Amino acid sequence: MTLEERLEKIESMLVVLVERQQVREHYSVEEFARITGRSEFTCREWCRHGRIHAQKKDSGRGAHAAWVICHAELLRYQREGLLQRYRNEVLLTANRHREI
Repeated sequence: MTLEERLEKIESMLVVLVERQQVREHYSVEEFARITGRSEFTCREWCRHGRIHAQKKDSGRGAHAAWVICHAELLRYQREGLLQRYRNEVLLTANRHREI
């Protein structure tokens, strides 16, 4: 392998590393899933159930808004994990079971 080939290989690896470490203001569900090693479906469900803080933003791809997760929430998730389910949701479920 020539010196020039080795330098090109190093440059391409650096580009990949920089892209991985690039901090963004918001991440799509797809990006969040890739970073955390989870499936897109799982991450969307976490958004929907309030297990991570996320917002709906117009995506420009139709009538439905897409979930976005801010960088601070990504860091919080990596540090602390999923949020607890909402207490009201647990109470509502418990009350339904008592009525049956």
